[in-house]
Amino acid sequence: MPFYDFLNAILPLSKNTQKNKILIVITGGEPLLRKDLAECGKALIDNGFRWGLVTNGMLYDEQMHYKLLNSGLSSITVSLDGLEDSHNWLRNNPKSFSNALRALKLIAKTPGLSYDAVTCVHQRNIFELESMKEILLNNAILNWRIFTIAPIGRATNNKELQLSCEQLEYLFSFIAKTRIEKQINLTFSCEAYAGKYEESIRDSYFFCRAGINIGSVLIDGGISACPNIDRSFVQGNIYQDKLLDVWENKFSAMRNRQWMKNGFCSKCKDFKQCLGGAMHLRPSVYSEILRCYNFSN
Repeated sequence: MPFYDFLNAILPLSKNTQKNKILIVITGGEPLLRKDLAECGKALIDNGFRWGLVTNGMLYDEQMHYKLLNSGLSSITVSLDGLEDSHNWLRNNPKSFSNALRALKLIAKTPGLSYDAVTCVHQRNIFELESMKEILLNNAILNWRIFTIAPIGRATNNKELQLSCEQLEYLFSFIAKTRIEKQINLTFSCEAYAGKYEESIRDSYFFCRAGINIGSVLIDGGISACPNIDRSFVQGNIYQDKLLDVWENKFSAMRNRQWMKNGFCSKCKDFKQCLGGAMHLRPSVYSEILRCYNFSN
């Protein structure tokens, strides 16, 4: 998508809110493949928005680091998906781990830059978390966020990417223990409601913010919520619709979630807290949830 098509689409968002409260996060794919990324970031800053980045770190070296900082970068997330062999297996590149760690070392030394390392946990790296924690601590990388891998996309039929119930409980116990230690800021992502583990694995209770205070413009101009949700949730397109009008007048499936009380969720005693779980775990509107993380049931 041409960047200025996107910029022109988001400018009306300042009509009913303060632009400096809106964080524009550029994700992908891999945003560092854009040769004009720094220029895009500078244009966002010049128009009063803050901006951030989600990256695999492959192209993030010292030159890129300072180039993006000079363009007003205020937040960045880098994927680190296990120890070297596990990470490189998932990312399918022998240099991926070393480049991602290089990026995180640079970032962690930069005062005022909001950042975290994110880890997608799967069967190959679930028991590497203690060693990963030591690597992060030894490099003063103190912000860490953990995801599981939802059974969507190429993970739909890959059992190695899915955790068993026992492994999931091990993961939640690891997060809870690490948070008690207070050596590193670790949290479970916005992945799903976790029942009895909620208070011990996050700073606040789970709530899927898709379509509430998170919106996205996709590569084809599609207007949606969290970019991780199914494309059937797309609400319009910036080439045919006004983004602000779509944001204010659509997104009903995400703002009234009673339809999510179906299937397994229809009998859940925690529905009032969970509201049907993460939107990306629904393959379409009115569909049942793909997976539940609530061991309280």
